[in-house]
Amino acid sequence: MPDMLVQLLKIAPVDPIISKLRSAGVIIRRANAHEISRVQEFVAKNFARAWADEILVGFARQPISVFIAIRDGELVGFGAYECTRKCFFGPTGVLEKERGKGIGRALLLACLWGLREMGYAYAIIGGAGPIEFYQRECGATVIPDSVPGVYHDPLKKRTTKAQRHKGKE
Repeated sequence: MPDMLVQLLKIAPVDPIISKLRSAGVIIRRANAHEISRVQEFVAKNFARAWADEILVGFARQPISVFIAIRDGELVGFGAYECTRKCFFGPTGVLEKERGKGIGRALLLACLWGLREMGYAYAIIGGAGPIEFYQRECGATVIPDSVPGVYHDPLKKRTTKAQRHKGKE
Protein backbone atom coordinates (compact mmCIF):
# COMPACT_ATOMS: atom_id res chain seq x y z
CA MET A 1 0.00 0.00 0.00
CA PRO A 2 1.34 3.45 -0.89
CA ASP A 3 1.97 6.36 1.43
CA MET A 4 -0.18 9.47 1.07
CA LEU A 5 0.49 13.17 1.63
CA VAL A 6 -1.93 15.53 3.39
CA GLN A 7 -1.77 19.32 3.42
CA LEU A 8 -2.64 20.09 7.05
CA LEU A 9 -3.46 23.74 6.38
CA LYS A 10 -6.56 22.64 4.44
CA ILE A 11 -8.09 20.01 6.74
CA ALA A 12 -11.63 20.39 8.03
CA PRO A 13 -12.35 21.50 11.60
CA VAL A 14 -12.74 18.50 13.89
CA ASP A 15 -14.72 20.00 16.80
CA PRO A 16 -18.12 19.97 15.04
CA ILE A 17 -17.61 16.32 14.06
CA ILE A 18 -16.64 15.33 17.61
CA SER A 19 -19.68 17.22 19.01
CA LYS A 20 -22.03 15.48 16.57
CA LEU A 21 -20.62 12.07 17.51
CA ARG A 22 -20.92 12.89 21.22
CA SER A 23 -24.63 13.62 20.74
CA ALA A 24 -24.88 10.17 19.09
CA GLY A 25 -23.21 8.52 22.10
CA VAL A 26 -19.60 8.29 20.87
CA ILE A 27 -16.81 10.05 22.73
CA ILE A 28 -13.62 10.93 20.82
CA ARG A 29 -10.74 12.01 23.07
CA ARG A 30 -7.03 11.62 23.76
CA ALA A 31 -6.17 8.45 25.59
CA ASN A 32 -4.82 8.74 29.14
CA ALA A 33 -1.59 7.17 30.37
CA HIS A 34 -3.49 4.88 32.76
CA GLU A 35 -5.31 3.38 29.75
CA ILE A 36 -2.20 2.00 28.01
CA SER A 37 -2.91 -1.67 28.75
CA ARG A 38 -6.58 -1.51 27.88
CA VAL A 39 -6.01 0.34 24.59
CA GLN A 40 -3.06 -1.86 23.64
CA GLU A 41 -5.12 -5.03 24.29
CA PHE A 42 -8.00 -3.63 22.21
CA VAL A 43 -5.70 -2.88 19.28
CA ALA A 44 -3.94 -6.28 19.47
CA LYS A 45 -7.22 -8.21 19.70
CA ASN A 46 -9.11 -6.34 16.98
CA PHE A 47 -6.40 -5.18 14.57
CA ALA A 48 -2.74 -6.19 14.81
CA ARG A 49 -0.13 -6.96 17.47
CA ALA A 50 2.37 -4.77 15.57
CA TRP A 51 -0.07 -1.84 15.77
CA ALA A 52 -0.46 -2.40 19.50
CA ASP A 53 3.33 -2.16 19.82
CA GLU A 54 3.47 0.87 17.55
CA ILE A 55 1.02 2.97 19.60
CA LEU A 56 3.14 2.58 22.73
CA VAL A 57 5.36 5.33 21.31
CA GLY A 58 2.30 7.60 21.23
CA PHE A 59 1.67 6.95 24.92
CA ALA A 60 5.23 8.10 25.69
CA ARG A 61 4.56 11.53 24.16
CA GLN A 62 3.22 14.59 25.93
CA PRO A 63 0.54 15.21 24.98
CA ILE A 64 -0.25 11.58 24.23
CA SER A 65 -0.61 11.14 20.47
CA VAL A 66 -3.29 8.43 20.63
CA PHE A 67 -6.99 9.22 20.33
CA ILE A 68 -9.72 6.75 21.24
CA ALA A 69 -13.39 6.35 20.40
CA ILE A 70 -15.69 5.13 23.18
CA ARG A 71 -19.33 4.01 23.07
CA ASP A 72 -21.09 2.94 26.27
CA GLY A 73 -17.78 2.73 28.13
CA GLU A 74 -16.20 0.42 25.55
CA LEU A 75 -13.49 1.13 23.01
CA VAL A 76 -14.72 1.09 19.42
CA GLY A 77 -11.79 2.74 17.66
CA PHE A 78 -8.41 4.42 17.91
CA GLY A 79 -6.10 6.67 15.92
CA ALA A 80 -2.47 7.59 16.52
CA TYR A 81 0.22 9.84 15.10
CA GLU A 82 3.98 10.37 15.43
CA CYS A 83 4.43 6.72 16.42
CA THR A 84 6.40 5.09 13.59
CA ARG A 85 8.00 8.22 12.19
CA LYS A 86 7.83 11.96 12.68
CA CYS A 87 4.83 13.54 10.96
CA PHE A 88 3.19 10.15 10.24
CA PHE A 89 -0.49 9.45 10.86
CA GLY A 90 -1.38 5.93 11.93
CA PRO A 91 -2.09 3.30 12.83
CA THR A 92 -5.84 3.66 13.13
CA GLY A 93 -8.83 1.36 13.26
CA VAL A 94 -12.56 1.25 13.97
CA LEU A 95 -14.50 -1.90 14.85
CA GLU A 96 -16.32 -3.22 11.80
CA LYS A 97 -19.77 -2.82 13.40
CA GLU A 98 -19.02 0.88 14.02
CA ARG A 99 -17.74 1.75 10.55
CA GLY A 100 -19.65 4.17 8.34
CA LYS A 101 -20.73 6.33 11.30
CA GLY A 102 -18.07 9.04 11.07
CA ILE A 103 -15.84 7.63 13.82
CA GLY A 104 -12.89 6.96 11.52
CA ARG A 105 -13.18 10.45 10.06
CA ALA A 106 -13.19 12.02 13.54
CA LEU A 107 -10.15 10.00 14.65
CA LEU A 108 -8.29 10.87 11.44
CA LEU A 109 -9.00 14.59 11.74
CA ALA A 110 -8.23 14.70 15.47
CA CYS A 111 -4.82 13.16 14.75
CA LEU A 112 -4.15 15.42 11.79
CA TRP A 113 -5.02 18.46 13.92
CA GLY A 114 -2.58 17.12 16.52
CA LEU A 115 0.13 17.13 13.85
CA ARG A 116 -0.87 20.60 12.70
CA GLU A 117 -0.69 21.88 16.29
CA MET A 118 2.87 20.54 16.44
CA GLY A 119 3.72 22.93 13.62
CA TYR A 120 3.66 20.62 10.61
CA ALA A 121 2.20 21.88 7.33
CA TYR A 122 2.05 18.38 5.77
CA ALA A 123 1.52 14.87 7.12
CA ILE A 124 2.15 11.41 5.74
CA ILE A 125 -0.32 8.57 5.95
CA GLY A 126 1.95 5.55 5.92
CA GLY A 127 0.85 2.45 4.03
CA ALA A 128 -2.62 3.90 3.47
CA GLY A 129 -5.24 1.19 3.20
CA PRO A 130 -8.49 2.80 2.07
CA ILE A 131 -7.03 5.33 -0.37
CA GLU A 132 -10.44 6.67 -1.44
CA PHE A 133 -11.36 7.33 2.22
CA TYR A 134 -8.26 9.46 2.77
CA GLN A 135 -8.71 11.30 -0.53
CA ARG A 136 -12.30 12.16 0.38
CA GLU A 137 -11.86 12.99 4.07
CA CYS A 138 -8.65 15.03 4.07
CA GLY A 139 -7.61 15.58 0.45
CA ALA A 140 -4.70 13.13 0.70
CA THR A 141 -2.76 12.31 -2.46
CA VAL A 142 -0.76 9.18 -3.22
CA ILE A 143 3.01 9.61 -3.01
CA PRO A 144 4.52 8.02 -6.14
CA ASP A 145 6.98 5.15 -5.67
CA SER A 146 6.29 4.93 -1.92
CA VAL A 147 5.89 1.13 -1.71
CA PRO A 148 7.11 -0.69 0.37
CA GLY A 149 7.87 2.39 2.46
CA VAL A 150 8.81 2.38 6.14
CA TYR A 151 6.65 -0.65 6.92
CA HIS A 152 8.90 -3.00 4.97
CA ASP A 153 9.90 -5.59 7.57
CA PRO A 154 13.56 -6.62 7.34
CA LEU A 155 13.06 -8.92 10.37
CA LYS A 156 10.64 -11.13 8.46
CA LYS A 157 12.09 -14.51 7.69
CA ARG A 158 12.63 -14.80 3.99
CA THR A 159 13.61 -17.86 2.05
CA THR A 160 16.12 -17.83 -0.75
CA LYS A 161 15.43 -19.36 -4.13
CA ALA A 162 17.82 -22.22 -3.24
CA GLN A 163 15.90 -22.91 0.01
CA ARG A 164 12.55 -22.99 -1.80
CA HIS A 165 13.83 -25.47 -4.39
CA LYS A 166 15.59 -27.68 -1.83
CA GLY A 167 12.30 -29.09 -0.58
CA LYS A 168 11.25 -30.03 -4.12
CA GLU A 169 14.17 -32.38 -4.77
